[in-house]
Amino acid sequence: MASLGTQIANFFSGNDNDTREGLHSLFVNELKGIYYAEKQAVDALGDQADAATTDEVRNAFLQHQEETRGQVARLEDVFRSVGVDSDEKTCAAIDGLVDDAQQVISDTESGSLTRDAGLIIAGQKIEHHEIAAYGSVVTLANVLGYTDAARMLHQTLEEEKNTDKKLTQLAESFINQRAASEDNDTPSGSTSDQYVNQTSQTNANDQYNTVNPDGTRYNDGPITTGTGYNSTNDTITGGSRLL
Repeated sequence: MASLGTQIANFFSGNDNDTREGLHSLFVNELKGIYYAEKQAVDALGDQADAATTDEVRNAFLQHQEETRGQVARLEDVFRSVGVDSDEKTCAAIDGLVDDAQQVISDTESGSLTRDAGLIIAGQKIEHHEIAAYGSVVTLANVLGYTDAARMLHQTLEEEKNTDKKLTQLAESFINQRAASEDNDTPSGSTSDQYVNQTSQTNANDQYNTVNPDGTRYNDGPITTGTGYNSTNDTITGGSRLL
């Protein structure tokens, strides 16, 4: 058996076939888990869009649902690029996060901005999982020399970070403030349109009152506070760095 020093030298020189096979298997298993997670996310995003109160939140989920379909197709290209059949592996993490999102819907009042705030939080939990997962497989792809796979996976990683940033900005634009002002005296007949109209009237001169081409209300400035991941400096508000 080779000495530890020889094993280390072989690993860094790329001559350690056993270690490479182990990393390859790990990489493929991680891909399978992400493939499963993205397919689950497509359905979950549709449910979240259906449950949303405001058009802004609904559109954000629908737009990311369409983007996620493209990410599923890109993963299939990644599998092909490394000579492996596209396959799924159950991911307990995404199953739990999807269940949490459903629980948010059950625990919040239909037509409330509290529900939208909860949906954004649930959506960002899923995004943070995906950011961590994609960051890991990008690293493995680079180590293994899968240049094309690394490029495609990095593209999706950046899309996930961008989605998370948009959700934070959307939460900060008016959702969180309006959700905080809701109380038990809100008329049961209130609708999402009433909330949006109230927001538009109150914030007529507010920087967030402009609807961007993608259907969300936010500015493009740096994120300093909010619900989740701050992609400006790759940190998580109130948490630890993901990547």
